[in-house]
Amino acid sequence: MQTFLSMTKKDLFRYDIVRRLIRKEINGTQAANLLNLSVRQTKRLKASVAKCGPKGLIHGNRGKASNRRVPQKEKDKIVKLLKRHYYDFKPGFACEKLEENHHISRDPKTIRQIMISEKLWEPKTKKNKETHRAWRQRRSSFGEMQQFDGSYEHWFENRAPECCLLLSVDDATGRITYGMFDYDEGVFPTFDFWRKYIEIHGKPLSIYVDRFSTYKMTQKTAIENHDLKTQFQRAMEELQIEPIFAHSPQAKGRVENYFKTLQDRLIKELRLENILTIEQANNYLMNKFIPKYNAKFGIEPRNNSNLHRKLSGKEEKQLPGILSRQTVRVVQNDFTVSFDNQWYQLLPGQPATVCKRDSVIVEERINGEIFIKLRNKYLNIIPIEKRTYHRNKKSAQWVIAASQHTQPIMA
Repeated sequence: MQTFLSMTKKDLFRYDIVRRLIRKEINGTQAANLLNLSVRQTKRLKASVAKCGPKGLIHGNRGKASNRRVPQKEKDKIVKLLKRHYYDFKPGFACEKLEENHHISRDPKTIRQIMISEKLWEPKTKKNKETHRAWRQRRSSFGEMQQFDGSYEHWFENRAPECCLLLSVDDATGRITYGMFDYDEGVFPTFDFWRKYIEIHGKPLSIYVDRFSTYKMTQKTAIENHDLKTQFQRAMEELQIEPIFAHSPQAKGRVENYFKTLQDRLIKELRLENILTIEQANNYLMNKFIPKYNAKFGIEPRNNSNLHRKLSGKEEKQLPGILSRQTVRVVQNDFTVSFDNQWYQLLPGQPATVCKRDSVIVEERINGEIFIKLRNKYLNIIPIEKRTYHRNKKSAQWVIAASQHTQPIMA
């Protein structure tokens, strides 16, 4: 059976030059310069064409199957696994999972070609270049700055409702320093996140966040009055951590890009592990996913120092109070304080002198406990169902004097 091999434009050009050389229209040096080859290689091509004709220019392996091709049996197995388990994976991630779970080690480009041929992956078309943005250089040391954000997504697909992934990424190393699933990106989930982070790593020098309402007031009155702060700003100031506010999503692009990657990889990992709840997901995230992810994508910082600061003994005691929602309330004439539709009675014998109409701070902590503070001292309180009014105003108490031997009673 006769086989036909097509010639490329390059082959046709070479053939024309070699024929001119054979007809002695040009010499060997001129032909070598035109072909951009050595004189010796040009002589070989001349001899090959003189003997075999145009076929002498074509490589002997053209049209033959590669010796390094994937055996058909193995290819069928790969296709079966891809369609069953990794039908919506990207080629690189699918290649990792084939090696990790099925001990099939192939180049990602090979898996990519198989996925394209089976219509499991469609190559992306090149987009027009976007407006150039200057790339900010990474910070030099671990703990110098953490990029922090939350991402609402159907992380469990249709197995559970939508929830929020809170994530911090170290700017110097590109490593995920902590991650936590919660129902929203509110004050308490954010405070719970940073309480656990600080217990593990210590206090970072700064935190890079966006202008979401949890982190910064964006109303006109707040912009004009710099003393107005969110709960997050107040807590970071007390912990001596600098909050840095991004003016655009692109400004903190590293954590934004991480979310794009996680929305692809992590969702599929949770599916493969058949994880259904936030508790299971948090356990898997910290113990398995993040260590493996950091080992693959983390980089070495320019400076090996760790700039996290450990909490002092005093700070450890104050941390639950600092990471609480604090609200100002006024002491009523009967020494009661109202908060969240609940009345609290101030008891006799307080660590600080309490007067009527004093402004106190109510701390609503992450675990739901309520504390009331006056001049940095916690008052003794009990929740009451109904207030008691003094009919005889002359006999009513005007002040609760400070006592030396008191212990704060929480609500």
